[in-house]
Amino acid sequence: MSAKDSTVENWAEDWDILDPAWVDDPYPIWEELRGRCPVAHTPRFNEGTWLPVRFDDLATIAHDTATFSNNHDGLTAGGTSPRDRLPPITSDPPEHSAMRRSVLPFFAPRRIEAWRAAIEAHCTELAEAVAVRGHGDAAVDYAQHIPVGAIAAILGVDPADGDQFRTWIHDFAEVGARKPEVRIRANADIGKYMLAEIAKRRRQPSDDLISHLTQTEVDGQPLDDDTIRRMLLLQLLAGIDTTWSSIGAALWHLAANPLDRQRLVDEPELIPTAVEELLRAYAPVSVVRRVTGDVEVAGAEMHAGDSVLMAFPAACRDPEVFEQADEVVIDRQRNRHAAFGLGIHRCLGSNLARLEMITAVGTWLHHIPEFELAPGANVTWSAGQIRGPRTIPIVIGSSR
Repeated sequence: MSAKDSTVENWAEDWDILDPAWVDDPYPIWEELRGRCPVAHTPRFNEGTWLPVRFDDLATIAHDTATFSNNHDGLTAGGTSPRDRLPPITSDPPEHSAMRRSVLPFFAPRRIEAWRAAIEAHCTELAEAVAVRGHGDAAVDYAQHIPVGAIAAILGVDPADGDQFRTWIHDFAEVGARKPEVRIRANADIGKYMLAEIAKRRRQPSDDLISHLTQTEVDGQPLDDDTIRRMLLLQLLAGIDTTWSSIGAALWHLAANPLDRQRLVDEPELIPTAVEELLRAYAPVSVVRRVTGDVEVAGAEMHAGDSVLMAFPAACRDPEVFEQADEVVIDRQRNRHAAFGLGIHRCLGSNLARLEMITAVGTWLHHIPEFELAPGANVTWSAGQIRGPRTIPIVIGSSR
């Protein structure tokens, strides 16, 4: 279970989401903890952070927004580090409902469907380029570009800024977990960019999310520039890193599992069902809650001010809820996974993420029906609250 350079000796009392053993293969860790704790603790993050790993415990916490607040500073190694609140995800009722309603129209099914053709065209262009070369990186050359293009279109910004978005996201979400100064710098750069775009829309509005927010009122008051800036930062983090991680994990699985790959090639109508299973098996996102008062969860005595890491990927592997929980069953019919979260903060962009994933997997398999990991491939995974493959070297064709 442990990577040779792991620093963790007792996962129940000193877990570390940034440890190489967790980054490379967290599934045995969660399995061990479900049998031992099942709520682990660590002093490594914030002023102490809890880690529930069972589905039912996570569901209980997610639905108790009074005791477990979303008004938090995230997960930071070595203590808390104040950061921007990102509405609506870091807000609590009643503010949460009003803020969520302000962006919901842009993520309704009908609105999302209007982006299908552009997403398909983008995926086709990317897949064809990899197919022509005969090799490439399914993460760097494909998965990481798809949500960037979609979010750029929704925001109404230049898609050429995608490379900058990827750098900012890496610095903010991954490097910043250990180095708050890097996150602070990335946040400032993103803020400067977004404030310039907001100013443009106030002068000349268009049919995009930024324009929509500049004309939106919450409780009878227009949104100020700083609130819009923070809401747009959330769109970058929640709309890009999470989705490219899911697309990348799906392609990594298919590269390593030729029977599943071939079945989806032969039965493309199964892809939507398979996407739900791949979301469950490789759910990318863990979020943080702040405890507002003393409470007990599964024997763990939590106190006001404590943090809780909501490890939804662990919930998705709970054998008490999912048969063959640690296996990918691409035609799984009963699949009420928690990859998009649980409760009132469930991801409002789930319709967009599903469209992107289904389109990305289907388009890739149409143009590249046979592929596998390159010999000696060094597949790397991100560290932090969003886990997904960052490099997936592949070759086209199969040696099997």
